[in-house]
Amino acid sequence: MDGDGGIQVNHWRNKSLQFRVIIKLSNIKSNYNMLIEIAKVIGGSVRITGGGDDVIWVVNKKETILEIIKIFEVYPLLTSRKICQLEFLKICLLNNSVDKYLSTRDSKYINQYNVINSNPISSIPNYFNGWISGFIEAEGCFSIRKNNNHSFSIGQIYDIYLINAIKEFFGITNAIRNPKNKFYTIEVYKKETLKLIINHFNNYPLLGEKANSLQKFKTFLQ
Repeated sequence: MDGDGGIQVNHWRNKSLQFRVIIKLSNIKSNYNMLIEIAKVIGGSVRITGGGDDVIWVVNKKETILEIIKIFEVYPLLTSRKICQLEFLKICLLNNSVDKYLSTRDSKYINQYNVINSNPISSIPNYFNGWISGFIEAEGCFSIRKNNNHSFSIGQIYDIYLINAIKEFFGITNAIRNPKNKFYTIEVYKKETLKLIINHFNNYPLLGEKANSLQKFKTFLQ
C-alpha cells in the first residue's frame, strides 16, 4: 500500500462521496496471484484493466474500508503521502459531506512536510520486517549488469527519513543520493550487504513480480 497503493475519496455527481482503496500493478501472473491472496484475506476484488496491461485490487465497500483502517491503526502507514491520504479519508468518512470534500480536497497534502519533519519512523517499528518486503515489492530494483557489478536500489520521493531507515535496517554504508529534486535513493553493490538483503526474504518473502526478479538476481550473484 505504501508503494503502489492509493487511498481515494471521490464524489458521485456532487451528490454523495465514494471511498476507494486500490493497489495497481503490471498485469503479470505473479502480481495477479499476489493480489488475489490479498483479496482473500482483506476483501475487495481483483480485475484486469488498461487494455490488459494492469491488474488492480480495489475495495469500494465502505464496511471493508473501515476494517482496513483498523489494520492501519495496528500497522501504521509510513510514507508521508499515504499518511495524508488516510487522514483525508478518515475526515471525509467522519463528515460525509460533499461540500466539505470539495472545499478541502486541494489541501489534502497540506501537512505532508509536517509528517516528514516529524519522522514517523524515528525508531524502527516492530512490523518493519514485513513492511519492508512489501515496500521493496513495489519500489525496489534488482539490477543485473554485464560487468557483474550487480546492485540493489530503492528510492522514494520526499521521504528521506524512509530511505535512512532502510539504510540503517540493512546496515548499508553507501550514501543516500538525491539525483532529482526531492527524490532520494540508495544503491548497494557490496556482496556481503546484498546477501543480507537476500537473506531477509527467506523469512519475509516477496510474492509478486519482484520475487521473480530476486530469483534471477540470486543466480547472477553467486
